[in-house]
Amino acid sequence: MNTPVSTSAEGMAGFFSRIGRPRSGQSVLVTLASSAAAVVLAMLIGGLVLLVTGKDPVEAFSKMVSSGTQPYKLAEAVQRATPLIIAAVAVAIGFKMNLFNIGVEGQFLMGMFWAGVAGAYVELPPVLHVTFCLLIGIIAGAIWAGIAGLLRVKRGVNEVIATIMLNSIALALIDWLFNDFFRYENPGNLDVRTKPLPTSAWMPTLFTVTSKTDGGGSVSTDVTSFVLIALLVVVAFWLLIYKSQFGFRLRASGGNAVAARTAGISSNRMILTAMLLSGGVAGLAGLPALLGTTHSYGPTRPDGYGFNGIAVALLGRNHPAGIIISALLWGFLDATAGPLQIAKIPQSIILVIKAIILITVVIVNEVVNRKMAKRTADRTAAQLAAPVAVTA
Repeated sequence: MNTPVSTSAEGMAGFFSRIGRPRSGQSVLVTLASSAAAVVLAMLIGGLVLLVTGKDPVEAFSKMVSSGTQPYKLAEAVQRATPLIIAAVAVAIGFKMNLFNIGVEGQFLMGMFWAGVAGAYVELPPVLHVTFCLLIGIIAGAIWAGIAGLLRVKRGVNEVIATIMLNSIALALIDWLFNDFFRYENPGNLDVRTKPLPTSAWMPTLFTVTSKTDGGGSVSTDVTSFVLIALLVVVAFWLLIYKSQFGFRLRASGGNAVAARTAGISSNRMILTAMLLSGGVAGLAGLPALLGTTHSYGPTRPDGYGFNGIAVALLGRNHPAGIIISALLWGFLDATAGPLQIAKIPQSIILVIKAIILITVVIVNEVVNRKMAKRTADRTAAQLAAPVAVTA
């Protein structure tokens, strides 16, 4: 006979099918629209701030567009976006596991420091030398993030608290090691740094963009080949998270650890693996500067990549394509800060716009997620309520 039944196994199957199912076109459009709305709203609020402070918002935004669309500024935006793409991927890996890796800042500094130190004391052919520095950066970042992973798995320490503390510890540890062990005294040069990397460890310039200035001169921007590595990181992220069995297990465990554990997926193992992967990718974020421009580590190190990476990942909704677009937007905003200052428009408006974008995108994403979750729950409830024919 036929008996209508509804079991928890059906709910489990529905959960895992949703994890593995590609997002619908409507879902993608809603995601893009929500992020675009956040950016537009941030621009409007930024314009209002300018108006209140006595500045002309039309003039400010016109200056941003006119200067930012010049070829050499577009190239600068790409160059600035490169480390942000890598940092955002590192953050997104944690988000996919429902982990908030706020320690990308310390992890990329660890990767940059140890790659600069180790790379200066070896002699290898050009391609192998660059690869060696990349591996050192990955290992250093992974080890530093792995500490937070172990604390979470073994002691239940929240990764947000652990990674924030590890950021401060990383800065203090690196400064101590640099000052006491790895300072390279270069006579006649007051800019103290680590031992310079050999030319075999330098990333070559991919292309140079030159533009004419209003005064008749020219300015140029070099784009290093590290942008290709950043794109490879994004492609690897997409293949690993969305196209592999491991990525399915990672997203399943992050979406519902209890359901995943019932299916034989160890949540603790996935937490530790996700933190190691996230830290390893984060360790690469400082290498565009190390291998492309500075060729050594020093007190004038880059900063803010980790925290900007969080903003880029949130704005891009942790999706590979969204991360690239968001990083380019961040790079564009940074590239236009200088021309704004020359035009006597406070460049701090860029920071205000970034902050408003971050706050707005979090609010908009939360509203959209709740509505989509409610719609999904209603559909699931309707499917479970329908009788299922089972032959006794």
